[in-house]
Amino acid sequence: MVKYMYYYINSFLVYSVLGFLLESTWYKILSIDSYSGFLFGPFTPVYGFGVLCVLVIERFIIRRISCHKIIKVIISFFIFAILLSLIEMLGGLFLEHCLGIEMWNYTNKAFNIGKYACLELSLVWGSGAIIFIYIVKPFMDRFIKKIPKKATFIFLGILYIDFIASILRYKGIF
Repeated sequence: MVKYMYYYINSFLVYSVLGFLLESTWYKILSIDSYSGFLFGPFTPVYGFGVLCVLVIERFIIRRISCHKIIKVIISFFIFAILLSLIEMLGGLFLEHCLGIEMWNYTNKAFNIGKYACLELSLVWGSGAIIFIYIVKPFMDRFIKKIPKKATFIFLGILYIDFIASILRYKGIF
């Protein structure tokens, strides 16, 4: 049980950083003057939470579906597209209502669901989750499983300090 706990914590941390790097690179390529995430450091927790949910759903639900592999991938795509869009929506609502910031707004996108989710990105999230499960995860698991426990605690501490400092900044205290 403890082994899985470290795996999930390290997955959250690694994919929060990788999500930050991916999104920041995307912004640079498109010449968008924006910053990935609300934290000071290189963490974008919405990606970490998204990956955690994908890992749990894949382990406890998707693996138990018995049907042709193509059908399983299609079912997985729709489950993950809905799940990750919901996480994106909840993340946007959290940032808006708890911290008073708006990191993204999809009201100008077709088929938006409020400000924080839209069909266009739902398709990206579903596709990304399929790529993650079948290509990225097997490769990254070898790295994630080797992260020492001390490193896990150090990075959790850094994330905690960053989270507190960022909240204080947005609340005007710091």
